[in-house]
Amino acid sequence: MNGSHKSEISRRGVFSLLGLGVALGLVAPTAMLVASDAEAQTPGMERRQDRREGRHDRRQDRREGRHDRREDRRGGTTDDTKTTDDTKTKK
Repeated sequence: MNGSHKSEISRRGVFSLLGLGVALGLVAPTAMLVASDAEAQTPGMERRQDRREGRHDRRQDRREGRHDRREDRRGGTTDDTKTTDDTKTKK
């Protein structure tokens, strides 16, 4: 032996790396689509999104109405107008 070490890569190693690259190339764009706020792509999906937004708005209106009615029953605002230990007169 002459002491030089030559590094070779086998076909199996090349195909393994190629397969790994392809797999990562397919997974990364899919993950980006899932994480992004993608717009609806078909008319059916747009109708579904519109219905969902309508439900969300109605639900929010109901919550706000309940909050307002509860506030009225309890006597007005929910501001902290109670006296604390700091406002008492010191002896």
